[in-house]
Amino acid sequence: MDPLLDRLGRPLETLRISITDRCNFRCVYCMPKEVFGRDYQFLERSQLLTLEEIARVARIFAQLGVRTVRITGGEPLVRRNVEHLMALLAEIDGLELALTTNGALLPQKAQALADAGLGRVTVSLDSIDDATFRALNDVDFPVQRVLDGIDAAAAAGLPVKVNAVVKRGLNDGAQLTALAERFRGTGHVLRFIEYMDVGHTNGWRLDDVVPADEIVETIGARWPLEPVVGRKDETALKYRYADGAGEIGVIASVTKPFCGGCSRARLSAQGELFTCLFGVKGRDLRAPLREGASDQDLIALLRGVWSRRTDRYSELRTGETAALPKVEMSYIGG
Repeated sequence: MDPLLDRLGRPLETLRISITDRCNFRCVYCMPKEVFGRDYQFLERSQLLTLEEIARVARIFAQLGVRTVRITGGEPLVRRNVEHLMALLAEIDGLELALTTNGALLPQKAQALADAGLGRVTVSLDSIDDATFRALNDVDFPVQRVLDGIDAAAAAGLPVKVNAVVKRGLNDGAQLTALAERFRGTGHVLRFIEYMDVGHTNGWRLDDVVPADEIVETIGARWPLEPVVGRKDETALKYRYADGAGEIGVIASVTKPFCGGCSRARLSAQGELFTCLFGVKGRDLRAPLREGASDQDLIALLRGVWSRRTDRYSELRTGETAALPKVEMSYIGG
């Protein structure tokens, strides 16, 4: 089958699937407690795609060229029977299975996920300083339990990446070098992410963004870094430590947009397809799934959506676009 290309010539290669809008953290840049509080109405179970529906969608996307499926949330490990979903996905030929998690439940889940077919895991960890980390997750969760989760994933044979969203005045400066020091030489790849204007509840301001160049300069002043040439479609700018202690990455969606190589589609927990992280409106897949659409019907629908895609929000970002209402990160997993 010929590759499915959008209007800018970008292929469809990766599908990120949010399996729940719920999370056991209230990170200030994603699900701030003042919005997602005790009375917040999360999706009812009937509104979520079932595990079997998720697997069917993934199988159809695989027929269209998708080779990587990443399970996200909310926090995906709070979804019941996530191990069963992983087993269903592992039956699809040619798929690489990844998962992004806050790590809180990894000590209990890592081995079962690996046994079910998970290929790799990314853990969100924004600070190695316990007080800062507790403040950022806003539920007083200790950093050591996330580190235990990372260790459990590694013990289960899962390659681990660690993602840290960097926000000015919260976890920049010395906090960056502390994170780098913790993961240097461990085999785990640490990636720093510029604070982004995903959704409209996190109070994003451009002044809060710590640019990628500043992050690299801060780490490089302590341990010299060398750039690594990556693939055009990679999201992270890569750097290796000159002393051979591994590498770091920087995801610079704000200051160095990579829209030109974006090959990712996103499926929300309630079955809406988004062709951009900063999408305003998604395409409902849940209704046709439940109304008896055939695989060929869904393939035709998805071909139509992707072939019309022109998204390049980060390249066009202005003060006006940043203020637009956008889907929340807790719905499509970043």
